[in-house]
Amino acid sequence: MSAAPFSLWERSLAGRYLCGIRRDGGVALISIISFIGVMLAVAVLIIVMSVMNGFRSELLGRMLGFNAHLYVEGPVLTGANRENAAERLRSVPGVIYVASAVEAQAMAVGPQQISGTVVRGVNPSDLAALKIVSGNIQAGSLIGFGEGEDGGNLILLGDRLARTLGVGVGDALSLISPAGAATAFGAATRQKDYIIGGIFSVGMSQYDSTYIYMPLTQAQLFFGRGDSADAIEVRLENPDDAKGLKPAIEKAAGSLAIVSDWTDRNAAFFGALEVERNTMRLILMLIVAIAALNIISGLIMLVKSKGKDIGILRTIGAGRGVIMRVFMMSGASVGVLGTLAGVIIGVLFCQYITEIQKFVEWATGTQVFNADVYFLTRLPAKIDWNEVAGICGLSILMSFVATLLPSWWASRLDPVEALRYE
Repeated sequence: MSAAPFSLWERSLAGRYLCGIRRDGGVALISIISFIGVMLAVAVLIIVMSVMNGFRSELLGRMLGFNAHLYVEGPVLTGANRENAAERLRSVPGVIYVASAVEAQAMAVGPQQISGTVVRGVNPSDLAALKIVSGNIQAGSLIGFGEGEDGGNLILLGDRLARTLGVGVGDALSLISPAGAATAFGAATRQKDYIIGGIFSVGMSQYDSTYIYMPLTQAQLFFGRGDSADAIEVRLENPDDAKGLKPAIEKAAGSLAIVSDWTDRNAAFFGALEVERNTMRLILMLIVAIAALNIISGLIMLVKSKGKDIGILRTIGAGRGVIMRVFMMSGASVGVLGTLAGVIIGVLFCQYITEIQKFVEWATGTQVFNADVYFLTRLPAKIDWNEVAGICGLSILMSFVATLLPSWWASRLDPVEALRYE
């Protein structure tokens, strides 16, 4: 019995014990429970982490597609200074978009309801280059936006805001600005009617229910900005380079400019997402560990039922290491098979998560993923294969660790005591 560790003989003996579990009702039941527990724990961990990865990726992609990556503010935003600063910013390597913008709050008055909005004024060419808006126009178009006297009165608004106000393409929408002209009795509000030229949908309720786009010159006139803007918006090829490129942007914008990036403006939001993600990962990993520990019970019962076999193997020369490895492989196989089944179920669930969401909503008559609560219009899932590999490694490791104590106990059985009453 001097075969090499984990030899074919040891593996075949472990396979016999694993396949023979079904003859021992209690052992079989516990092994099945262990298998199902590991499978479900691994599948749930993959699904939850993939959904959280997808949620962060979709949310980050839409936020950075809709908003700028860096903002230049300060005294450089007036007249020729702004245009000169914009030209210098366009020459910075990695910058793909530079646009002046006016952004302010206003009240939109529709035939059905009144709603608070955020009005963003941009040049027509800059809006056309903003593909997340110009490429997702559901009704109407950008034709005539900001062109001529009539085109200057055209605006674009989100589809959710349009439904709330009860307006459509071609309808007139009245906007009220609280920052009006100064009078003897205080600041007077400013009100003006605009024509809806298009309705967009970026798939994020926060923007689709709040934002209105109008030509930059009209926004400057309506909000009393004169020849100035509120910010110069800068977009990069890679948003993750915002921190690294910030010094170059500050240098190009000028010494009087104030530069901030998207990580500064959304630090609390994405920090909370990361904390939630790490906490959820830890909790679900503990569930995987608990599921793997069920293997101990089944393996202990298997050792007790195979006491005679252990005694015979020891008397014919099998060492303690052989006995330990045989039962370790037999018990760990349950965890390995459960892990593989969990990976298959988790990956398939993530691949068809949209169809599953639609089926559940159809079967229950409820909305599973409320866009008003979760910002996105659908339940996203993004599989990180490195993370899946880590989950598999953890589950298999815990399965082997769970077999150590029962396997060691089996290897310490005295063959004389095991065969005394046989």
